[in-house]
Amino acid sequence: MSARTMPAILLACLLAAPAAGCGDGGNGDEDVTEEDARPDTDAGDDDNQGDDTVEPDPLPDDLPPDDGTPDGPDLPDAPDAPDGEDQPDEPPPEVWSPAPGTSWQWQLTGTIDTSFEVEMYDIDLFEAPGDVIAGLHGRGIVVICYFSAGSYEDWRPDEAEFPAAAIGNPLDGWEGESWLDTRNAEVRAIMQRRLDLAASKGCDGVEPDNMDGYQNDPGFPLDGGTQLDYNRFIAAEAHARNLSVGLKNDLDQVVDLLDNFDWALNEECFAYDECETLLPFIGAGKAVFQVEYGDASLADEVCPQALAMDFDTLIKNLDLDAWRVACR
Repeated sequence: MSARTMPAILLACLLAAPAAGCGDGGNGDEDVTEEDARPDTDAGDDDNQGDDTVEPDPLPDDLPPDDGTPDGPDLPDAPDAPDGEDQPDEPPPEVWSPAPGTSWQWQLTGTIDTSFEVEMYDIDLFEAPGDVIAGLHGRGIVVICYFSAGSYEDWRPDEAEFPAAAIGNPLDGWEGESWLDTRNAEVRAIMQRRLDLAASKGCDGVEPDNMDGYQNDPGFPLDGGTQLDYNRFIAAEAHARNLSVGLKNDLDQVVDLLDNFDWALNEECFAYDECETLLPFIGAGKAVFQVEYGDASLADEVCPQALAMDFDTLIKNLDLDAWRVACR
C-alpha cells in the first residue's frame, strides 16, 4: 500500500464505523481493500495513475491569442478623422496674396504685350490666349483674369445664358453693357461657371468688375446688404477654386469686405479724392493696385501721392491698352 492511499482508507473506516471494522481484524461484512478506498479516476487514463504532478488551473477563454509580441507601454489611440471627411494628403495651395510694392501690368484690349518685367499681369478672362497665360507662368508671373461680375455684356460668349428678367439698366458710357440683378440665382450660377473657366485656363486669380451696382441705377432694388452678400459670394467662390480675388472699387464697403478679399483694384481715387478709404488694405498688408487715366504728365502729380500711401499706381489710357507709366 502506498502512502497516497492511506488517508483514503482511514477516511473510509471512520465513515463506516461502528458498522464495519478497520484493518485486518475488523468485524465488518466486507474488508476495505486498497482498490475500494482509491478515489475514482478516468478509467482510460492508465498512464497518469501514480503521477503526483499538480496540474495548473485552466486559462480563461476570453484571453487574446499570444502572437509572440512582447508587451509594451499602452499608447494613446490616434484621433479619428471627422465623420464624413477624408484626411488630405497635403494642405491645399494658398491663394496669391500680394503685399504693397507688387509690380503689375493691366491690359484688356489689343494684342497682349508680354514684355514688361512685372510680378503680375491682369488680362481679360475670355480673350487671353492660353499660350499667353502659359508663357507668363513660364517666367514666374502671376496671371489675374478680368471679368464683369456685376454687368451683362452683349459680346461675351455666354451672353445668351443670362435671363432677360435679370438684365437691368444700361451702364452710362458703355455700349452693350447693362447692370445685373446680382440677387438672381442664375446670374450667380453663370458667375460660378466663369470662375470655373478661370481655374481651367490656369488663372491665378480674378478681377471681378462692377461690384458696386447698388451705388448706381441698376434697375433693381439693390442696397448695401445685397451688395455685401453678392461680393462675399464671389470671393468665397473664387477661394473655393484656389483663385486670388480683388475688390474692384466699392469703396464704401472696404472695411466690411477687407477680410474677404486678397487685394484691391481702384480706378481714379485721386481724381475723386477718395483714396483714403483704401488704406485699410495697406494696413492689413494687402496691395492696392491703382490706376489714373491720362497722359504721361499726370505721373508728376499722382505718383508722389501714390507712393506716400504705398499704392501701386499706373497711369493708363482709358481703353486699357498696353501703354503705361508706373509710379514705381
